[in-house]
Order: sequence, then structure tokens, then C-alpha cells
Amino acid sequence: MRLQLYKSTERGKADFGWLKANFSFSFGNYFNPEKVQFGMLRVLNDDTIAAGMGFGTHPHDNMEIITIPLEGGLKHRDSMGNEAVVRFGEVQVMSAGTGILHSEMNPSATEPAKTLQLWVFPEKENVEPRYDQKSFDLENSLNAFVNVVAPYDKNDGNALWVYQQTFFNLGIFESGKTIEYKINIPGNGVYIFLIEGVIAIENKVLSERDAIGITDTDSLRIDIHQKSKILLIEVPMQHN
Repeated sequence: MRLQLYKSTERGKADFGWLKANFSFSFGNYFNPEKVQFGMLRVLNDDTIAAGMGFGTHPHDNMEIITIPLEGGLKHRDSMGNEAVVRFGEVQVMSAGTGILHSEMNPSATEPAKTLQLWVFPEKENVEPRYDQKSFDLENSLNAFVNVVAPYDKNDGNALWVYQQTFFNLGIFESGKTIEYKINIPGNGVYIFLIEGVIAIENKVLSERDAIGITDTDSLRIDIHQKSKILLIEVPMQHN
């Protein structure tokens, strides 16, 4: 097992007033040659968007885009005709494929929106663009991971799906618990982003917004030191 700890304080940062962003990987004006991607995971942006503000219409192509609101919501509009607000408790996926235009705005006039946005390279390029969102009840599945995103060909019907052999899992865990996670696809790596709490993996301690990349293993154990909310991403380390 190989582990690499990424402290929250070492992330890239941007402050545009209306947007305060933290970049786990190189993005925009932030470039770190040691933090370009983790396997097929290319972007993990931890954004705070001011009330009534957001990202105007902009293009994407050939990327699987996953958005997870942590507080508040985002109003999504795209060139496929979709218009919806994605709120806390929901997850949104978008396969940009051959090309898509979209905008994301904080619909609240008073409250900031806090979101995670992640990009994963697809294993199939130039697919027809698609959009989906779904609500997941993490509180009802305490001390267990809920699979929120799965590969298009391995979906159990509950998770959203994308064009890559990646599994996104969210969970809320109580202090003192120990969680075992088994890799679904041999050779995949695991990137854990700790949304809140304190956990330990192989004696490496993570605090809020820390992350750890794990490769060369078929299972791992997570010790929960304080009540924690965890995003665990299993992802291929290279293109098939």
C-alpha cells in the first residue's frame, strides 16, 4: 500500500470576492506539477460562492463533472435545456461529451453556497452529453458509505452513473467506528477527501479538508476519531 497525504493548507487558492476557491489539483492560475491529477481524477474544487453570484455560461467537453453541494445550492442551466437547483443532500453528474454550455449560479439572495466540484476524465470520448441529479439520505445510512456515482456499466440502479470506472461514496461516521473499504476494480486507486471530522488511515491522521491518495492495495481501513463526513473516490490510475 502506498499513501500520500495532502494537507488542506497546501491546496491552491483563489479569491475573486464572489468566489473563494480551494484547488486540490492544478486549476486556473494555480499550477503545481506534483498536483495535476490523481489517476483519472483531474479536479477537486472546494468553492464558496457568494449570494446571487456564480459561474456564467461556459463550455465543457469530454469530461465527467460531479457537483456535491455542502451548504445551500446551485442553479444549473445548460444547452440541453436542463434547468434545476441542486441542493445540499443531492449530487449532480454531467457527461460533457461532444460539448456542452452551462451556467451555475447561487440562487440565494442572502446565503453563500458551498460546493465540491470534481472532474474525471472519461473512458469514452465524444459521447452524447447528458445530465442527471439525485438526492441521497446519508443520515439514514449512518456509519456506512453510500455509493452516489458508479460506472455506466456497473450501476446498481441507486447511484448516478458516469463514463468511467469510478465509484464516488459519501458517508457520515460516528466517533470510534472502524470502516473497511474493499476496492471494486483491481488496480484502481482511492482518493479520500475529508469533508469534516478527524480520521486515521495507517496511522496517518486527517483533519477537515485534508485528503489522502492510496494505491497498490485491494482494501483499506479507516478509523474514525471524531464524527466525520467522508468523500471516498475509487478511480482508475491510468487510461484503459
